[in-house]
Formats: sequence, structure tokens, C-alpha cells
Amino acid sequence: MHALIAALALCLVLAQQPTGRTVTFALPHALRGGETAFLEVSVGVIPRGAEIEITTTSGHPLGTISPYGIRPGREAGTYTVPLPPEAVSGRRVSVLLSLDFAGKQRAPTKKEVKKVRVTISPGK
Repeated sequence: MHALIAALALCLVLAQQPTGRTVTFALPHALRGGETAFLEVSVGVIPRGAEIEITTTSGHPLGTISPYGIRPGREAGTYTVPLPPEAVSGRRVSVLLSLDFAGKQRAPTKKEVKKVRVTISPGK
């Protein structure tokens, strides 16, 4: 009986863990007044209909990359996603990237998400 309860508890813990690739960045400085951070994601070849979900590591949604009209076998391109100030902790930003396709979610490969970087836009 105890083994069954332990197995169920393990399944619940595993089910709650996010599926994806965590990427952490160190910014050159904390965001200053009026500055905005942006995530630039270079997407390679992904299956037709697949999407890249971007969330904070705590699960707060930041955006979805949903390429449309890309020919099969072609790279999807580079997409920019604004990061809300609460996604930045001092000089650090951590995001979780997940590939959603055919009702399943998994970490994207290095060929599917080729490059991720953070840029800072100056205030006005």
C-alpha cells in the first residue's frame, strides 16, 4: 500500500514539472527607467503546425511563436517577444521554451530553436 502511495506521489510531482528547455541570461545591467527587455528567438525547421511556447520558469506565459506560411524544410526565422519587467530579476532572466505539436509538448532541439538572446531597448 505504501509503495502505491509513493508511486502516485511521484507521478504527481513529475506531472507538475514543466516540459521544455530552460534558458538563463545575465543582463549587462538591471533594467533602468524606461528600458524594455526583448527576447529574440531564432527558430529553425519545425513541423508544420508546431508552436514554440515561452513562459517564465514559474509558468507565467510570455508569448507563443506560431510560424505561418513557412515552406516545409525551411527555417522559420527570428521572432521578438517583449519581456515584462516582472520577468527580469535584477540582472537575470530565465525562460522556459517548449515545442507544442500534435497535442504533445517537449523541449525543442538545438536545431529547432537555434539561438535565443536578450536585447535591451533604451528608454525614451
